[in-house]
Amino acid sequence: MSDFPPIAELLPHAGPMCLLHRVVSHEEGGTTCEAHGRDASVLALETGELPALVTLEHMAQCVAAHGGLLARGRGLPPRPGLLLGTRRLALHADSLPADAKLRIHAAPGRLREVGLSTFDCSVERCDEGHEGQPIAEARLNVYVAESLEALVGGGAS
Repeated sequence: MSDFPPIAELLPHAGPMCLLHRVVSHEEGGTTCEAHGRDASVLALETGELPALVTLEHMAQCVAAHGGLLARGRGLPPRPGLLLGTRRLALHADSLPADAKLRIHAAPGRLREVGLSTFDCSVERCDEGHEGQPIAEARLNVYVAESLEALVGGGAS
């Protein structure tokens, strides 16, 4: 599949909190997305740079895009989820330039349709002159709910 839906159709985020620009590739074994630093300007430092910790949200949104694409492939809407935490977070920079272009990859370690899943994620620069420069890696723990009502406690689990 080479044409992907707009990122807004895959994520529950709207407006300035949708940090991803587009899906680059997707298969059951992982999803790769791109982001532009300017898309995260709401989280920028006074200097205009982005704190490297913002890449944690990039990774979480790439995980959500992966789940959204899997659900879409089965004719289902994306399921809601929560980032529970991370293990082995490694940041290779303190901050990023506002014009940085990022490539984010999320690969499931343990994947469940509903419940606890883990993803191995990475972020690297993909702008000219910085291609492949590692920015961050982490294993994310996420919880995927059957529905929004189940997630907020109003429905059966």
